[in-house]
Amino acid sequence: MIVELGHYALVLALALALVQAVVPIWGARIGDAALMATAGPTAAGQFLFVALSFAALTWAHVVSDFSVANVFENSHSLKPMIYKISGVWGNHEGSMLLWVTILALFGALVAVFGRNLPPILKADVLGVQAWVAAAFYLFVLVTSNPFARLVSPPLEGRDLNPVLQDPGLAIHPPLLYLGYVGFSIAFSFAVAALIEGRIDAAWARWVRPWTLAAWVFLTLGIAMGSYWAYYELGWGGWWFWDPVENASLMPWLAGTALLHSAIVMEKRDALKIWTILLAVLAFSLSLLGTFLVRSGVLTSVHAFASDPTRGVFILAILVAFIGGSLTLFAIRAPGLTKGGLFAPISREGALVFNNLFLTSACAAVFFGTLYPLMLEAATGAKISVGAPFFDATFGPLMVPLLIAVPIGPFLAWKRGDLLAVAQRLAAVLALAMAGFAVTWWATRGGPVLAPLGVGLALWLVLGALAEVAFRVHLFSEAPRNALRRAVGLPRSAWGTMFAHLGLGLTLLGIVAESNWRIESILVMKPGDTVQVGRFSLAFDGVVMRRGPNFDEAVAGFAVRDGGGRPFRMEPSKRTFRARPMPTTETAIATYDGFSQLYLSLGDTQADGGVAMRIYWKPLVLLIWLGCVAMALGGCISLTDRRLRIGAPRPHRVAAEPPAGDPQPAE
Repeated sequence: MIVELGHYALVLALALALVQAVVPIWGARIGDAALMATAGPTAAGQFLFVALSFAALTWAHVVSDFSVANVFENSHSLKPMIYKISGVWGNHEGSMLLWVTILALFGALVAVFGRNLPPILKADVLGVQAWVAAAFYLFVLVTSNPFARLVSPPLEGRDLNPVLQDPGLAIHPPLLYLGYVGFSIAFSFAVAALIEGRIDAAWARWVRPWTLAAWVFLTLGIAMGSYWAYYELGWGGWWFWDPVENASLMPWLAGTALLHSAIVMEKRDALKIWTILLAVLAFSLSLLGTFLVRSGVLTSVHAFASDPTRGVFILAILVAFIGGSLTLFAIRAPGLTKGGLFAPISREGALVFNNLFLTSACAAVFFGTLYPLMLEAATGAKISVGAPFFDATFGPLMVPLLIAVPIGPFLAWKRGDLLAVAQRLAAVLALAMAGFAVTWWATRGGPVLAPLGVGLALWLVLGALAEVAFRVHLFSEAPRNALRRAVGLPRSAWGTMFAHLGLGLTLLGIVAESNWRIESILVMKPGDTVQVGRFSLAFDGVVMRRGPNFDEAVAGFAVRDGGGRPFRMEPSKRTFRARPMPTTETAIATYDGFSQLYLSLGDTQADGGVAMRIYWKPLVLLIWLGCVAMALGGCISLTDRRLRIGAPRPHRVAAEPPAGDPQPAE
């Protein structure tokens, strides 16, 4: 009965979405305040019903109701509870239900926290959001019903895909969907602004916090997915340029550009066309990622489904929303005013430079990801575009961007002084060059570009710190005064510092892991010893263990660090009983704070030996620590009072600001 109620609640959510998609927008067109006011309650009711639907599916998984096809296909009575719950979205149907639940959540949040929005804009935003929701409710109900019953319920389920039986499943997809779906709010704001024909600095202030929240979640989701693949798949890598990985990177790049463009629009009432277009593209690329994962056009460890009929449905959604929004953009764009003028050497100019390279990098990833698919569809020929292409295109595009990142915050709005900026960053440049020189001296004979990468990473980290130090007059005034200035500094300035610092940390981790890792792939027998870097590893043999729903072969290693006291590491392979599919459980030991010794167990050989992958990965944890720092910067910026209170109410917009107003920081 609970399952049927969940299905019925999803139908009611669709009905409310259709009401929300029509009535408020019609009310905005005829100026009827009562019709516009229906947007908020229907958005809240829509979320309530879809949340009940999601709770019903979760209940079916928790109690192992195998009369539900989704539970039978993806669960097992002996599966640990955490995987029963996370298994709800460990499949296509359940993940799509989570997708629409998050979509409805964002709509409800706009209804609750958008009280200071102009009524017409709020009605249009929630109306556009409802059109997106209605399309995906139809997709779930027509092609991906998670509540379908089995005529003859089995006694036991087939179990969840063994690769997904990991805590990463509980964290990675929800974070990723909060990012993907969060950009729908920026999309709805953009389309609503195009419908109304009113795009100004106040609009940019309203859209920024929603975009920033989505960007934070997407950053964490990508980082968590990277780390999950790193330790779960046993391959030792952190990024593979897989098409589905690229599908999450593209909206992140577009969203990063959107954030910077919105800053210029808010401050200078400029870059309106850029900002609107990026808001449309960020969510469009999120929809593209949804299509790639669920259409069957590619095979990937990340893919959820391979049903072409579902792909056609999602493709129709893409065509409708992306095509419709771009058509509306093409109609409205010529009428947009230019806004404030600025010199090329200025804060605005630096942010435009930033956007040009971010969007170019996004285009390179887009082309490399989709070209093989388009070529196969057109000619039947199959080609593979892998890391060499992306390294040769994406990397060079990012270098000038990274060089410019510390310079932008030091430039003044409208017209900057590059010589003055150079003087303020002279110490940072000197320290970065010193880091390059020391790295080159210590690694002579190693990769040529690695020392340059270290210098660039130090340039980013120290530049971020220097910008805050300059703003609080750290070295020019008494420490007490500097501390007082630091306390009064806008939180968005601290957020920018953490975001740029995190970017530098991630780059440092990438450079160190890519250039100085030590790799040993070999076959070992009990009693064998291998030396990897400063570590000596003695193989004790393999023992069998029994888990709740799997059997496990565990390899024991006694490890010594430079002849010190030994400790044990135990990589393993698990074979799940319901699905006889092996998974790799790596053994990882962290050293020096950020470096790791990584062991992965392979197959047993005919002579009794076992294949092993053993890696020493210097500073590898900085890759993900930097992502966390970037997300932390976004969270700090979200607490900035200007973003929490939103833009002024309409009757105050025309008022001139006080002469002494400080400049907002990005």
